[in-house]
Parts: sequence; structure tokens; C-alpha cells
Amino acid sequence: MTAPSLPPKIAKRLADASAARQAGRFDDAIAGYRWVLKRAPDLPDSWYNLGWLLRRVGDPLGALEAYDRALKRGIRQPEEVHLNMGVIHADDLLDPERAQASYAAALAANPRYVQARFNLANTLEDLGQRDAAIAQYSGILAQYPDEPETLARLANATRMATADDPLIARLQRAFSRQDLPPQTRATVGFALGRLLDQAAEYDRAFEVYASANRLSSAGRPDGIPAYIPSQHDDYVAELIEQPPPERRRTGPVDTIRPVFILGQFRSGSTLLEQVLSAHPDVTTAGELPLLSSMARHDLAPYPARLADLTEPQATTLRSRYLDGLRQRLPAASGLVTDKRPDNYVHIGLILRLFPDARILHTVRDARDTCLSNYFLHLSHDQAHATDLAHLGHQYRAYQRLMRHWKRIAPDNIHDVDYDALVAAPESEVRKVLDFLGLPYDPACLDFQNSRAPVKTASVWQVREPLYTRSSGRWRNYQPHIGPLLEALND
Repeated sequence: MTAPSLPPKIAKRLADASAARQAGRFDDAIAGYRWVLKRAPDLPDSWYNLGWLLRRVGDPLGALEAYDRALKRGIRQPEEVHLNMGVIHADDLLDPERAQASYAAALAANPRYVQARFNLANTLEDLGQRDAAIAQYSGILAQYPDEPETLARLANATRMATADDPLIARLQRAFSRQDLPPQTRATVGFALGRLLDQAAEYDRAFEVYASANRLSSAGRPDGIPAYIPSQHDDYVAELIEQPPPERRRTGPVDTIRPVFILGQFRSGSTLLEQVLSAHPDVTTAGELPLLSSMARHDLAPYPARLADLTEPQATTLRSRYLDGLRQRLPAASGLVTDKRPDNYVHIGLILRLFPDARILHTVRDARDTCLSNYFLHLSHDQAHATDLAHLGHQYRAYQRLMRHWKRIAPDNIHDVDYDALVAAPESEVRKVLDFLGLPYDPACLDFQNSRAPVKTASVWQVREPLYTRSSGRWRNYQPHIGPLLEALND
């Protein structure tokens, strides 16, 4: 906002910075706001805008500093600033305690600020504090009984349901509302399907899940492409055609040794991460966007640019990756996990940056994996997940790619079978730790007590001791999943 008392030159530069921000020219906008604030530091809205921009270009610490300046200069509606700071602590810096403090500050400024209470409940979920999270969601619903997103989150935090659970009826009413946007109805539908599944109402559950997937697909934003099997096959073929990395190189010694946990979504990657989080020699960093960001911004067109990646360029990208880890976990050293399932497409990049990389590849029965993805409201980037036939096709393509990676780097990749892990945990955990060069620690089998935050849909599953009830789950839905089974058998 341009203050009327600003000198004309500063006012013009501020207007230019605002225009650049609105046009998506973030670097220009940041430079403009910094120039203005150096000369006119008492502009809280400009500090806010700078903080917003810095987070989006990957500088969360700079964003926090800018937001703090906005607060100190008396910005109106400080609850929004505290909310944004909480998101940075929770998502970028993996500091749930500070996130909770920020959300509490937002609620102190405005006790009826629903978004802060919603985010506080999310963070409590990440920490496994089920009752506290439910209390916060219930508080929102006391204000707004029909708020659909909160109702869905409450359902997802609810333990085993029965067919007469009143929450099922509430969700059914919300799911039937034609006035809600498709994505909101889809969110409610996935939550309803989960409760019906828990209640063993499998036919009803599948009907709801199918409707939710149709809504999710119909509500895909402009600019996010649909899944086209032939195009995905071309992408996988291009990845396979890239020349293998030079295996004679070794990376520079560093105090951090990243461990990459990858595979299909819903294949046990979160479970494995939590098992390792209980080991004293492992630090978990959650799902990091670092490799995918490099692929989009530094190596476009990807993956063709991998063939031309020079040693100095690889060293630069390696340093940036490690800097990104340290930004989230400043005190980290030793083994640090990066659990990003879809990084399996970036194994060629991983091997170029970290020739001695340890890669843990989680695998699970293909039918259970694909069905679990169909039952989850995934990002629109996973466009295949709303269609059973596309799920099967994508899975077969993933298998081809993983066979390729294991041919060129067999010593770097260790398969971790979900079904074997839950059936014989100690034996499988010992194999994983041997691969990582770590001694066995029995604490790994008590992973459900780990304080590491969990920011995935598996948050409540991994807060329980190991169980086998998810193995073979697909059989409950066998009459409905013909297109998936057919695609997997092609």
C-alpha cells in the first residue's frame, strides 16, 4: 500500500514493487521492497509483502525476519502475520513447537480466527496429539457447524467408526451439498469413504470414493494437465535413455549424509521414516521439495539436461541441496532422511549429486498401493490417482523405471517391503540398518512413540504399533476394481 506521505521517488518504487509482485516477478518485487524499506522502514504492509515473497523464493528465515518487522511496526490484523509465521515454522523449518506458539499468538490477537485454530489442529495432528487436535476441530465446528473442511479433518482424526456413527451422517449431508466447490466436496467424500471403510461398509465406501475422485478430477485447476498414458510413457523412456552417471566419482565429504526414501505413495515410506526417526543416529527431514525444484528450475528441460550436467554444476547443486537441508534442520549431522516418494523419478539426479547415495525404495503389493492412492485426496500433480486404469498404468511405468535404476546402481538401492516389514519387523529393520551402516537399536520397533512430526496422510497409522490389517486390503474391493487389475496385468 502506498502511503501518501512518501516522497515521490519512493512511492513510485513501491508501486513498481507491488506491480511486480502481482505479476509474479518475485525477484524484481523483492529488490523493490528492499530498496523502499531501506529508505522508509516504517511501512508494515511492505514488510508483510516482503515476507510473503521471501517464503515463496525459498528463504523462510528471511521471511520470518520480515514478518517480525511488520509486527513491530504495528501492522493491522497481526493474526495474519502470526499465521504465516506458524506455517513457516511448521512446514519449512519443521519446528512444530514454534508453530504452535505462532498460532497461539494469532488466536490471542483474534480468538475467532478460524484459520489459526485449524492450522493449530493440523500441527497437533502432525505430533500425534489426537485428542488435542479433535478438541480444536470441535471448537471450530462449535462456531461453524457445517464447515466442510474441518468436518473432514475431524473425521480423519477419528478412530474406528461403526455404521451408525453420527459423524458418518454429518459427512453424508455435507457430501450431498451442491453449493460446495468440487474440491471441497471431494475432500469431504474422501473422509466419508474412510469412515465407511473402517465400518466395513465396503460397497458404500467404494461408491463414495469413486464419486470423490470424479469430483477431484473435474475440479482440477487450469494449467495442471490431465494424465495421458502415452505422454507418461515417453517421459519414463526419456529418463531411461539418459546416460548413466559416472560411477567412478565420489562426492565431497560433508557432515550430512542424505538418505533418500522413495517409491510409490502409500507404499510404506512414512512408516519407514518413523522407524528410522527412533534411531539415535538418524534425523528425519520429512518430504523435501529440493530435488523437484532443481529439476524444474535449474535443469529444464528435464531430464534432457542431465546428460550435459558438468562436475562443477553437480557440485553447486549438491551444495544447494545440503544448504536446503541445513535451513530446515540447522543442527543436523550424520544420516538425514529425505522422504519424498516421487523422487524415484530423480534417482539419476541423486546419483549425479551423491554418487554414494543410500536409497531406500519402499515397495508394497501393487493392488494395495494403487487402491490406497485411489482412496486418498492427492495433489492434482498426481493426476493418475483419480482413475483406476491410470493408476495401474502409472504403476507399471514406475516398475519399468525402477528396474532401470537398479540395473545401473544396484549397490545404492535397497528395497523395503511393507508387507514383510509389518510381518517380521525386527528382521527387516536390521536389513535396513545394515544397508545404512548403522547398529541395530530396539527403539526402532517402538517408533510410534517418536516425537518426529508426521505431515502425510499416514499420520495416524504410524502412531500405532505395527499391524498387518492393511496387507491384502484390496480384496475387500475386488468386485469394483476390474480396470485396475486389468491395467496391472497388461
